[in-house]
Amino acid sequence: MKLYRLLTEDDTSAFCHKVSMALAKGWELHGSPAYGFDAARGVMRCAQAVVKDVPGDYHPDLKLGEQ
Repeated sequence: MKLYRLLTEDDTSAFCHKVSMALAKGWELHGSPAYGFDAARGVMRCAQAVVKDVPGDYHPDLKLGEQ
């Protein structure tokens, strides 16, 4: 099955580390990153979709970050 995650974070090195960790765990980038301004907090936010093929069947209780 193919799993999908949307990684989000403030526009800091923490976002890059989050994406790098997912890549190290076998996730692949899906599409381009997105950026947007969070006016309530006054910060830029980043998002990157990632996908991964894993054996088994999908279940909503699946911990995506642990795959």
